[in-house]
Amino acid sequence: MKKVLIYTDGACSGNPGPGGWGAILKYGEAEKEISGGEAETTNNRMELTAAIMALRALKEPCEVDLYSDSKYLIDSFDKGWVYSWQKLGFVKKGKPVPNTDLWKILLELFRIHKINLIWVKGHAENEYNNRCDRLAVSEWKKFKA
Repeated sequence: MKKVLIYTDGACSGNPGPGGWGAILKYGEAEKEISGGEAETTNNRMELTAAIMALRALKEPCEVDLYSDSKYLIDSFDKGWVYSWQKLGFVKKGKPVPNTDLWKILLELFRIHKINLIWVKGHAENEYNNRCDRLAVSEWKKFKA
């Protein structure tokens, strides 16, 4: 399996509000930036979308180190919450789990790729996280114009 590094970030102006996501994929010396946005969304949706779009960009099953500043994303997998939600039909305390559509996509992508989630502090010293943030912000700004 190819080893790929992925950095992701999501951003929103208001929550909900216009949002954007950004990702950087690295394989050896090669780098690819991808980004997108939505007119009305939430920060958590953009964080999850960044991871989904980056993983979907892979052309074959890969071993992935995925870096994110989203505790929502990281903890949901590392602490097993998403697997519990899945077993319970994505219902928690009698209410639908937010972003169920995105969690289902991520679970499928986790079956395809071997993914190691790594939390990084946002707006700190990580060059790639900061670049992803700039990509995400530039995307939501397109909806403010």
